[in-house]
Amino acid sequence: MIAPLSSAEWEIITLSLKVTSVAVLLALPIAYGLALVLTRSRFPGRFLLDALVHLPLVLPPVVTGYVLLILFGRNGPIGSFLESTFGTSLTFRWTGAALAAAVMALPLMVRAMRLSIEAVDPRLVEAAHTLGASRWRTFATIILPLSLPGILAGAILGFARSIGEFGATITFVSNIPGETRTLPLAIYTSLQVPGTDIAVARLVVLAVIISLAALILSEWLVRRASGGRAHVL
Repeated sequence: MIAPLSSAEWEIITLSLKVTSVAVLLALPIAYGLALVLTRSRFPGRFLLDALVHLPLVLPPVVTGYVLLILFGRNGPIGSFLESTFGTSLTFRWTGAALAAAVMALPLMVRAMRLSIEAVDPRLVEAAHTLGASRWRTFATIILPLSLPGILAGAILGFARSIGEFGATITFVSNIPGETRTLPLAIYTSLQVPGTDIAVARLVVLAVIISLAALILSEWLVRRASGGRAHVL
């Protein structure tokens, strides 16, 4: 018989879901804005912006975490500004873990949304402009609704990526129980202790269940939003 979840396991799951949810909410508008700019705009430096957006995909996560530490640490340019202006700090806090997860999830979210925006028939956009619709009205009535499957797919892919984030998080905000120790970090911590095979196995099963649930939900939402024409799995 499988024992119910302990209070420590519930704490890890709750923290992981909180960090992941905030990361997705933080990255979602930024990712869509970047996807829109990279798809619909032509400007000098577009290639460079595209490369910077996708850089976390190819960089070792530890490097991304180190860059975040340099920028958002107490002595970093952004970190010192946040502390002196708002009296807050992201280092060694769950909010910092959410930032690290958002940065790591951003490229996947942009890619999913970009594909969806590119699939919008340009003839519809041109017809709207011909009929006198403003750019904002064209965006609100054509581009945004038709790219909704990509937004949903991007959000769930970002959720799945964030729930598994490890390298950038442990580098930026360390591994503090109850504050920054999310599910992957808890598995790593348990692996360092002899005789914790069962605890590790339970955490791994939880990670698999949450990730599978996110992917299945993604598939369902995308199919529902596209009328069964699109899928992400």
